[in-house]
Amino acid sequence: MSTECTALSIDNGIARLRLTDLDKGNPIHRRFCDALCDRAIELSCRDDVRAVLVTAEGKNFGFGGDIAHFVAQGDALPSEIKRMTATIHSAIARLQRMDAPMVVAVQGVCAGGSAAFAAGCDTVISADNARWVAAYAGIGYSTDASATVMFSRRMGLARARNFLLRNQTLDAQAALAAGLVDEVVPAADLLAHAEAIAAQYAAGPTKAYGEIRRLLLTVQNQPLETQLELEAQALARVAATEDARAGLCAFSEKRKPVFTGR
Repeated sequence: MSTECTALSIDNGIARLRLTDLDKGNPIHRRFCDALCDRAIELSCRDDVRAVLVTAEGKNFGFGGDIAHFVAQGDALPSEIKRMTATIHSAIARLQRMDAPMVVAVQGVCAGGSAAFAAGCDTVISADNARWVAAYAGIGYSTDASATVMFSRRMGLARARNFLLRNQTLDAQAALAAGLVDEVVPAADLLAHAEAIAAQYAAGPTKAYGEIRRLLLTVQNQPLETQLELEAQALARVAATEDARAGLCAFSEKRKPVFTGR
């Protein structure tokens, strides 16, 4: 299933979400925000999705906000920004709370909101030719698309502050050193490597992954006792799953578990 700027296919537990507006560098505009919101709703409602692989067609992952679209709005731009963020922020929130882990493969330029979206994925694989660009302050704008959240979670608050305020550009190795990406691979190997990681996630304990992902969303803003109780409640829910029972049996029988995502 595709639109003019995204495509989605689901096979063997892996949902492949592709950015397809390659001629324009996969920019973020109203159509993209609406499409991503629709994709997030579908993915969050399906029980056959055990991993999400995000890729982008073309030489570049994404240029961030569509400058031409913004300029065309004139005095209506503030209202347009509120419409766009209403849908893209809803999409990001839903994707963050899914059970299925997200893997992203990034090549070429990855800037602004595109970089923020990629940074929010659980495993970020960067091609060795990637360039991570803060972008926002360079055009006199503040952030959106969870940039302050995802960059600070990955790089730490001080490093994220410098990245954003100084409008820095990081090559792949600098992004790896900063914690913005998890692995750097040759561009020719990018998709195959990301596919392999998505397949590993798709074969894993999906419900446990979901509880871990949601616990990590609250770890920085909850008191210790509250977070411990959230862990206890999540662990109790997981203990009732088929995968947890299968994992215990496999461990006791000294064999590799087979997880079904239930």
